Amino acid sequence: MSDSLLLDIDAGVATLTLNRPDSLNSLDRGLKEALAQALASVSADDSVRAVVFAGAGRAFCVGQDLKEHVGSLESDGPPLDTVVRHYNPIALAIAEMPKPVVAAVRGAAAGAGASLALLADFRIGGPATSFLMAFARVGLAGDTGVSWTLPRLVGHAKAAELLLLARPVAADDALRLGMLTELTGSDDEVLPRAQEFAKELAAGPTVAFGQIKRELVHGARSTLSEALAIEAEAQRVCGDTEDHRASTMAFVNKQKAVFTGR
Repeated sequence: MSDSLLLDIDAGVATLTLNRPDSLNSLDRGLKEALAQALASVSADDSVRAVVFAGAGRAFCVGQDLKEHVGSLESDGPPLDTVVRHYNPIALAIAEMPKPVVAAVRGAAAGAGASLALLADFRIGGPATSFLMAFARVGLAGDTGVSWTLPRLVGHAKAAELLLLARPVAADDALRLGMLTELTGSDDEVLPRAQEFAKELAAGPTVAFGQIKRELVHGARSTLSEALAIEAEAQRVCGDTEDHRASTMAFVNKQKAVFTGR
């Protein structure tokens, strides 16, 4: 996609790698724009059935490039228009991605970088993985969806603690709290395990996965009757798929189902 964002597609899995290791993959305008473009591309690509996020080098992503941000503070324009222009669309694109998303969280995930990881459906970490809701350390509130994702993962009280006190969360605690799905034995295993995990998902009923994600995103803020309507529509979509018909027949005949994503 660009020098700062790498895209590799293999066996139905698209791996998006934030590639600014010298700045711990901090998010400048170029990287944010490339990420938004890449998310739209893989979302629309029927050959992609799962997505992996990773960071090059020793960190996942430490959030906004503060050197670039200083320039916006010194200009006459709105200092945080990047939230509406970049972070909000990226957050929606990840949350509403119609296929599973796995974050390979090697090393630090801080600020908007932590928010990006928490938007994934699954997060794989290693011994050096840590999360830091760093926003309050520079006098800011949370963004990139963290006020929506974090309470759903750890509960309201813990989310308030992590955001207000801005204390780092080490790998073991992140696993216990539900911020990580799996913890590998070494940091070098994080990306391979995330890609293996994604390939397992890519071999599954990906239309159903997409509809389940839609149910969870929209059902969480709906009334019961609205959630039931969303479920009915999701089942209509899934019921029309080859995967549903073939896997039902396989189950009845005590055979292993093979899913094609159609």
